[in-house]
Amino acid sequence: MPKIAYCLPHEISAEQFLAEYWQKKPLLIKNGLPQIVGLLEPQDIIGLAQQEDVTARLVKTEVDQHGAEKWTLKTSPLTQKDFHKLPQQWSVLVQNLEQWSPELGELWQAFGFIPQWQRDDIMVSYAPENGSVGKHYDEYDVFLVQAYGHRRWQLGKWCDPSTEFKADQPIRIFDDMGELVLDDVMAPGDVLYVPSRLSHYGVAQDDCLTVSFGLRYPNLGDLIENINDAICHPTPHFNPSEFTIPLRLSPSEQPSAKLDPAMVADMKRQLLDSLSQSPQFDSLFQHAVASAVSRRRYELLQSDEEFYPEELAEMLQDGATIQQDGNSKILYTEQPFALYVNGEWLDELSETESAVLQDLANGTMLDWAGLQRHTAACHDEMAAELLLDSLCSWLENGWLVLNQA
Repeated sequence: MPKIAYCLPHEISAEQFLAEYWQKKPLLIKNGLPQIVGLLEPQDIIGLAQQEDVTARLVKTEVDQHGAEKWTLKTSPLTQKDFHKLPQQWSVLVQNLEQWSPELGELWQAFGFIPQWQRDDIMVSYAPENGSVGKHYDEYDVFLVQAYGHRRWQLGKWCDPSTEFKADQPIRIFDDMGELVLDDVMAPGDVLYVPSRLSHYGVAQDDCLTVSFGLRYPNLGDLIENINDAICHPTPHFNPSEFTIPLRLSPSEQPSAKLDPAMVADMKRQLLDSLSQSPQFDSLFQHAVASAVSRRRYELLQSDEEFYPEELAEMLQDGATIQQDGNSKILYTEQPFALYVNGEWLDELSETESAVLQDLANGTMLDWAGLQRHTAACHDEMAAELLLDSLCSWLENGWLVLNQA
């Protein structure tokens, strides 16, 4: 697939979007991603939702004789029986869609102005006319792309953890959208950016598919968990020995079974002071952040395809190219230099392997000439063979994808 341009309007640069819109206000982009049109149809998603290993949800809405809505939620595994005798209003949502559609994974390029480590996953929502998942907000930023049919979107107030949801419902929804800041109908190819915590409400105008490109930051829990992992499992590069030194505390004036609040406050102060002044903690924290943000939320499916160095070399010489698979998250740090793939720190890479993965992570397509340049730079006759072996492993792991000529 050829390089896909950013989905932004011509009059808004990536820098302007990040300064004026990102996490500040929504943006509707008419025909921002025409490449999505024709990739999916409703029956594709209904069939996919019933497959093994697919993460899906079926949301149904019924109205009783008093006009009150009753919502029900069924999570995967879903079967054909679940789609029988459905009410008038229902939706099915499938997560991690890039696993099942490489063509959709390629469309992450349209959002390349956001660092790729913020990518969460691609979700699709199918609904017949009047179908919806209610008025809600998300704790992540999202680009909503209309792939099929039409959906009316209303955007309203900003929310926070104190926002009250309807009681006794299986999904987080509410009634009060506040003053609307947008009310429009999206057609195939249209893109709508919705910042985190902005309330929104989508209603299908006909059979429609909406694809969500979600972007997340790690939360404090994620970071604390990864910091703990780094402290409990030290490595040659991250050895947090200074964090095993006991704190220096004065004894309580009146010893008892009570934990002295002043002592707890002193521990907190020493902890924060130690962390803020520790170069070792800076490295450990960077490692924890990189591990957290490169981790996929869904397990990566392994490919059954096998690759062999000789055959791969022939395909590259015949014009094939290799690029990062849209399913995988590859990132690197510079000081110290380290590479991470899907939450794993790759600490045994050669200089050539590191350089190739770094290029691929930055969006480069590796061809035969590029492979030759990388191996020639290290002046090692075995480098090409070893790199081909590694590329075969990375292709089989699902980190990379091969584009046949």
